Amino acid sequence: MNLVSQFDITEDRVRKIVAETIEGADDGELFLEYREGEALMFDNGRLKTASFNTDQGFGLRAVAGEASGYAHSSELSEAALLRASDAVSAVKGGYSGTLAAAPARTNRHLYGEENPISSPSFEAKAKLLQQIDAWLRDKDPRVRQVTASLASSWQHVEILRGDGQVVRDIRPLVRMNVAVVVGDGDRQESGSYGMGGRKSFDEFLTDESWKNAATEALRQALVNLEAIPAPAGTFDIVLSSGWPGVMLHEAVGHGLEGDFNRKKTSAFAGLLGQQVAAKGVTVVDDGTISERRGSITVDDEGTPSGRNVLIEDGKLVGYMQDRQNARLMGMNATGNGRRESYAHQPMPRMTNTYMTSGDKTPEEIIASVKNGIYAVSFGGGQVDITSGKFVFGCTEAYMIEDGKVTQPIKGAMLIGNGPDAMHRVTMVGNDMKLDTGIGMCGKAGQGVPVGVGQPHLRMNQMTVGGTRV
Repeated sequence: MNLVSQFDITEDRVRKIVAETIEGADDGELFLEYREGEALMFDNGRLKTASFNTDQGFGLRAVAGEASGYAHSSELSEAALLRASDAVSAVKGGYSGTLAAAPARTNRHLYGEENPISSPSFEAKAKLLQQIDAWLRDKDPRVRQVTASLASSWQHVEILRGDGQVVRDIRPLVRMNVAVVVGDGDRQESGSYGMGGRKSFDEFLTDESWKNAATEALRQALVNLEAIPAPAGTFDIVLSSGWPGVMLHEAVGHGLEGDFNRKKTSAFAGLLGQQVAAKGVTVVDDGTISERRGSITVDDEGTPSGRNVLIEDGKLVGYMQDRQNARLMGMNATGNGRRESYAHQPMPRMTNTYMTSGDKTPEEIIASVKNGIYAVSFGGGQVDITSGKFVFGCTEAYMIEDGKVTQPIKGAMLIGNGPDAMHRVTMVGNDMKLDTGIGMCGKAGQGVPVGVGQPHLRMNQMTVGGTRV
């Protein structure tokens, strides 16, 4: 599919309008998108949601200094493109710039181009979700509610620059999720497990795979059913590997995005080259990992994604950049210019953000804690980018007593400050693991798929909010 050819005018005419719109600006592009999406949710014994949609459109942008003009439309016509051009060109009033050099080209492909919506069939997917529901209810009589869902999308993007360069990318994405509510008398608790990536559904829908997901969701719910209220106070914390990296994503990752640092609204602004974390802490954003949820062959400005080291052995060495912020800060674009859709402008966003492995085993880390908390999984959280303050709720956590994991606890809230928390890391595990492919990141009203990860970590004397003193 050639998206430029979907206009009701010739490709040459489209190129001419785009070139005239961007002429005199520093940068800009025509972003074209075609997307298909499907979602099914089986909830409490019935198929509650079933949807399929298609969407297409374009976004036209011209960048002049710190300003940008942007217009978008779902109508691929000369009239719509000319209206957009008139609106976007206003940003160039009295401005004279030189068009920035085009992004480097890449021949790599980090994922296949197959549309995951087409297989298996809609009927087969609905039947599988019903099967998961029945299997969990048969497995344990304490199961009171099951919610199982499948979601997939297939996105085709084309980026046409004012100098005529065209970059194309086709992006598949799938996700499966199982959530369980269990009960004993008047008490009810929940657990969940999800998985996905930029690939087909094949490996996720095998009996072994979906049963593992369902079993994990049930296990977490049953652990929480036995949990006691979390204590409040200051504790040494051990974070598990994998999904707990979402705290790193929120508390540190956003603060390392270029726009916040250029505007000096990040807690990390002006600290390049300085020690911002304990020695041994290395943080990377890597959009080049094959078939991962947060990976992108090219970003939404056409820049190839990269493996970008942000913090190295505790020292701040880089930021994540789109083209505009990189140019204004005198740095290189890092392949992190992302947008939710053609209706949105690109901005610096994470891809797969994780902390690399250290040299301690998980067993060593847990054994080193006399009185602390072992956080295995997180739910929702809140972060203030400017101050770095965060609050995260644990969805699975345990007490650590005399170096051993003991009683499960519920209601634990981890409270802290991102830069300060990074200095409290005293042990880094040798078991770095990425999450199972469920991450979604929100920023300025835009959502994009991401990945997170980390090894086991020990963090000394963190504040924990709980209901038991």
